[in-house]
Parts: sequence; C-alpha cells; structure tokens
Amino acid sequence: MSEKIKTSSRPHRAMGGPGRHGMLPAEKAKDFKGTIKKLFAYLGNYKYAMLVVAIFAVGGTVFNIYGPKVLSRAITELFNGYMAKIMGNTGGINYSFIANTLLFLLFLYVLSAILNFVQGWIMAGISQKISYRFRRELLEKINRMPMKYFETNAVGDILSRITNDVDTIGQNLNQSIMILVTSVATIIGVLIMMLSISPLMTLIAIVILPVTGILLGFVVKHSQKYFTDYQKYLGKLNGQIEEVYSGHNIIKAFNREADTVSEFAETNDKLYEMGWKSQFISGLMMPVMFFIGNLGYVAVAVIGSILTINGAIQIGDIQAFIQYVRNFTQPIQQIAQISNMLQSTAAAAERVFEFLAEEEEGLLFTANAESQCFRNGDVYKSQLDTASQVVFENVHFGYDSEKTIINDFSCDVSSGQMVAIVGPTGAGKTTMVKLLMRFYDVESGRILVDGRDIRDYDRSDLRRNFGMVLQDTWLFKGTIMENIRYGKLEATDEEVTAAAKAAYAHRFIKTLPEGYQMELNEDASNVSQGQKQLLTIARAILADNPILILDEATSSVDTRTEARIQKAMANLMAGRTSFVIAHRLSTIRYADMILVMRDGDIVEQGNHVELLSAGGFYAELYQSQFEQTG
Repeated sequence: MSEKIKTSSRPHRAMGGPGRHGMLPAEKAKDFKGTIKKLFAYLGNYKYAMLVVAIFAVGGTVFNIYGPKVLSRAITELFNGYMAKIMGNTGGINYSFIANTLLFLLFLYVLSAILNFVQGWIMAGISQKISYRFRRELLEKINRMPMKYFETNAVGDILSRITNDVDTIGQNLNQSIMILVTSVATIIGVLIMMLSISPLMTLIAIVILPVTGILLGFVVKHSQKYFTDYQKYLGKLNGQIEEVYSGHNIIKAFNREADTVSEFAETNDKLYEMGWKSQFISGLMMPVMFFIGNLGYVAVAVIGSILTINGAIQIGDIQAFIQYVRNFTQPIQQIAQISNMLQSTAAAAERVFEFLAEEEEGLLFTANAESQCFRNGDVYKSQLDTASQVVFENVHFGYDSEKTIINDFSCDVSSGQMVAIVGPTGAGKTTMVKLLMRFYDVESGRILVDGRDIRDYDRSDLRRNFGMVLQDTWLFKGTIMENIRYGKLEATDEEVTAAAKAAYAHRFIKTLPEGYQMELNEDASNVSQGQKQLLTIARAILADNPILILDEATSSVDTRTEARIQKAMANLMAGRTSFVIAHRLSTIRYADMILVMRDGDIVEQGNHVELLSAGGFYAELYQSQFEQTG
C-alpha cells in the first residue's frame, strides 16, 4: 500500500487541497540548488523566448504600476475644479484634461493586458515543451533500462515520475516564473512610485510588513503539521479505495465488507479531522492579512490627509498611494508562495532526473566485442540461423551479488532440439531464460549461441531471434488483429489468421463480436485468461523466430485445448531450438532433453524415459503429479 499512498497523494498537492488560500507544505528536494541548475539547463534551449517573456512581463507590470499615478492626476483635477466651483472662484472642472487622462490610462491598461497575454502564451508553450521533452526522454529511458530496475521498483512510483512529477514541473514552471518576474518588478516599481509620492507614508507601509510576516509565520507553523497529516491520510484513503475496488470479489467471498467499511470509516474520520483543522487555521490567513492591511490603509489615510492639508501632496496622491500599498503586499505574498512552489518543482524534477540518471542496459556490444569479430575475420550476424546451437558453460549468477542462485550451470543444446526445464519453484528455471535473452548478464562463465558469446551480440539483434510466450500474458489496448500482429508488424491479415488457426485461436475469435477487429480493453478483461494465452501463442507463431522460449505457455488453457496447442507447437518447433519451462510434466514427455533443476543446479538430465527409469528427483516429481489414490 505504501507506493499507492505515495502515488495517489501527489496530484492533490499540485491541484491544491484544503486551505488553498494559504501555503501548502511542499515536498523538499535533497539537492535543491543542483536540481534547479539542471532544470535551468533545460530552459536554456529557450533562452531567447525566456528573454522575451521577461521583457514583456516587466513591460506589462510597469504600465500597470504607472496607472494609479495617472489616475491620481484626474482625481486631483476633478477635486480642485469642484472645490473651485464651491468657493466661487473662476474656472471649474477641466473635463477635457480628465477625458484625455482617462483615455491615456485606458491605453496603458490595454497595452499591459496585451503584453501579459503574449508573455503568458509564450511561457505556456515553453512549459509544455519542457514537459514534452521530459516525457519523451523518460519513455526512451524506459526502453534502455535493465530488467532489474523494474523488478526492484514499484510500478506506481515509476508511473508517478512520468505523469505526476512531469505535470508538477510543467504547471509550476509556467506559474512560478511568470509570477516571480512580475512580483519582483511590481515590488521595485511600486516602491519607487510610493517614494515619489511620500517617503513618510512609504515608511509606514513598510513597517507594517514585518508585523504581517510574523502573524503569517505563526499561522503557517501551526497549520503545516495538519496539512502534512491531511496528505498522508488522503493517500491512505486513496490506497484503501483502490485496493477495495480491485479486490472487490475477494472481499465479498470472505465476507469482509463490514471490516472494510470500518477501516475506511476510521481513515475517513482522521482525514475529516485533519481537513477541517488545516482549512480553519489556513483560513485565518486572509482575515489576518485584511486586518493588518486595513490598519495600514487607515494610517495612510490619516497621514495622507494631514500632508494634503499642509500642501505636501495632492488629494489624488492619497488614492494612488492606497492602491500602491495594496499592490505592494500582494507580490510579497506571491513570492512566499512561489518559494513553496519552487520546492515542489525541485522535488519533482529531482525524481525525474534520478530516473534519467539510472544505469542503462548496454544495448550494444560489450567492450572490444566488435573489434574481436573483425579480428577473427568473422562477419557479425544479427539474424541467427533457423536452427541454433546454445551452450551454457559454467554459468554462475545471482540477482544479489552476495547470493548466487545459479551455481556452475553447464549444458549443450544441439540445433533444433526441444529442451524442457523442470524443477520446483525457485529452482532457477525462469532465471536461465532471462540470462539467455540477456535481461541479465552472467557473473561468470558464458552462454554461446551459434558458437559466439551472447555478450558479443547487440541485445536488440539477439532478442530479435527469440520468440517468447510467458505464463503472465501481456496484451495491449487494441484490436485482436493488432495484438497478434505485434509479433510481426509487416504481416498481412492472411498471415495473422493463419497464425491464429495454428494456435487454435481462430475458432473462438470468430465467435467474438467483430471477430479479429474486436478491441481489447486496457487489461484485456473482456476475454478469458485462456483466450489471452492463445492470442500470445498465436503472436509467437506469427513471429516465426529461430529460438523459442515457452514459460508455462499452456498453464491457463484446458486439457483439450492444451493437446491441440501441443500439436501446433510441435509443428512450430520442428527444426528450431526451443526451451520449454513446465510444471505440468505431461506436456514435456516428448522433449529431446529434460533438464531437472534444483537449487540452481542441474541435478539430472536426459529424456523422459531415461529419467523415469533412473528413479531420481524427476521420477519423484512425475509420480507426485500422477500418483493414484485408492
């Protein structure tokens, strides 16, 4: 459940949870500076666009800041003209001046809006291009990753890096850079305008800021722990829902509905408690800020009135200054929020960069392998012969370097032989197949195919010569025709149909709605497990590879269908080297060679008759499956 909690809680943080008016605690990066530096290296490809964004952002901010100052002139003129009429003095309100001033103000605001729109449009494009590049690199990286990584890391964590983390980077980059530039420009510009109106009132406005900061810090400190707990219980709740949904049949079968509801209610109660506390405390931020802000407005109004009476400033300047005070505190709050956003961005980027920096599977030759081929006067062949000899020479291997599970494995498989590998669970049967396809490399010894060490082959070229059918079927969302054709993309419809007939899948396919054009859903649950197995066998038949690997290929089909598949497999394996892993020993009685494995070693080898007559471990396994009870 741990990876589910981690995966499911992350999107809510990016989208904003409770107390969105406050500052959510961000996950912190281990190396903030180093990660930001790498992130800016990605942004370096768009440095000219970023420069345009900065110029437009500053320009839009400057025009927007200058607006209150222009408006103050119109207000001052209106006030002075009105007062002149009341006092009976000559003259009056200069409507022409006011009209021209307001038109100029409108021009400034329209120009500011255009600049902000353009810089927002450019920045949105940059952030999406960064996200696109990250996803492309992550997908390319996945294809270069060794099998060991996927067997030792949670699927949810890998998916979270590709989806949630990349989304966090894209969204936060778009927002944080724009807000950072405009906020800094606003603070500097507003401060200059405030000082130009009245240094005294500017001093009063600045003195209020530390008071606001202290009170906000107090609120954030007490709300942060509730936000953290809220995210924890939210992730736990999502994990429970996911488990209940996926295991609904099991829950009903064991009558665990009441316990499930009770467990959910307990987590939900905790989530409710943390939710209302975090929302209530974070909700205090806005009242506190408004209260302090209103005190500042009162102080500015009183001092401004005194200065106006003394003739130090105009009446319109008070109005402009109040607007500047409001504009001065807002960007400071935004910068505080951006620091939190940058932490979240750095944490997400760090996870992406960690994945991109993972050790890759060497797809090309091992060191000096290519030169060795040419030095021996050989020609490197990417396509093996139809019948290939496979030799294991003193192979040692362990998934953990300190724990060897394959000990001194040696075996000579002649071209075109069918080799069955049998043994109890954990004996190392599937491991041998993984070594043969170079999902892992041997620690010592070597594996030869057609007389050449498999480490001298390009991994892609080597695997191109293997056909594989596993016990765990893999089908993707698409039509049945597309799933079978995956084994040979250039195959015609007639070839696909012929492969399906050879695998005894044609008959059931024709009974399905739309037949070969029926679309499988994401987990292929709209066909049975046995039917999925038949489709994967058809795919292997269509691929027509020189070496076949069948790992419990018929484990999910009935006995009658299994007999038919065995006939099809016999035709398919004729003249080809094949490795068959089986627990059902009746399926491998006609193998040319049976390797009996136990604790990583071959304890017996021979054909079915020889091994039975020897009365050893194989005979025990066979008799345990077919013993008669009286």
